[in-house]
Amino acid sequence: MTTTTQNTPWTAKAIGITTGLLLIQFTVAYVIGSGHLLTNGGGMPLPRIAITAVIPVAGFLAAYNLIPSFRAFVLAQDIRRLTMLQLWRIVGFVFLPLYAFAVLPGLFAWPAGVGDVAVGLLAFFVVSKIDRDPDFVASPGFVGFHLLGLTDFAIAIGTSALAAGAFPVLIPGGVTSAALDVWPLNVFPSFIVPAFMIAQLAVLLKVREARRIVSKHGAATMLPA
Repeated sequence: MTTTTQNTPWTAKAIGITTGLLLIQFTVAYVIGSGHLLTNGGGMPLPRIAITAVIPVAGFLAAYNLIPSFRAFVLAQDIRRLTMLQLWRIVGFVFLPLYAFAVLPGLFAWPAGVGDVAVGLLAFFVVSKIDRDPDFVASPGFVGFHLLGLTDFAIAIGTSALAAGAFPVLIPGGVTSAALDVWPLNVFPSFIVPAFMIAQLAVLLKVREARRIVSKHGAATMLPA
């Protein structure tokens, strides 16, 4: 597949709406976390804070499938820039010192921290590969990278649930993932995680659309890379 150049989808209106939505999501995360509105208490196997990660992603997928103009906006995004966003995943390193200071349990901190750093570092090499070979965006390796990134989030959500306190045998030190339920650490499940997940889903949706075009017409132009 070859790449084509299209006009940027980032009009003033699109920037305004996106900025507004991000501000709303951040504000909601702050209110929920600072107000201790979705704390778990250790009794439930699935922390209630997880819903704040699920709702934005579900809303994105619903809008993509139901609103043609939004779908066109997503498909017009620069696939390289969307991938570059994953470089910021290295901020997940913060989970490791938080584990060292007994703020978070190792059951969550090690897979989440190491996984995020690995994805962030891999993103550098993936973007470099795109720069050398734009058609790399059509390869299984490129798709695999983004699936790996989503899998890392799934593991993080799963381990945070296992470490929430419902299964004491899994957290022998007694430190639970409760710190992720409140401000400031709830900014991860309530704001950062869904934002990165949406970026990776947008990439995969672009690749799927390009492959659909290939299947239908026998030749295609990859949506902006």
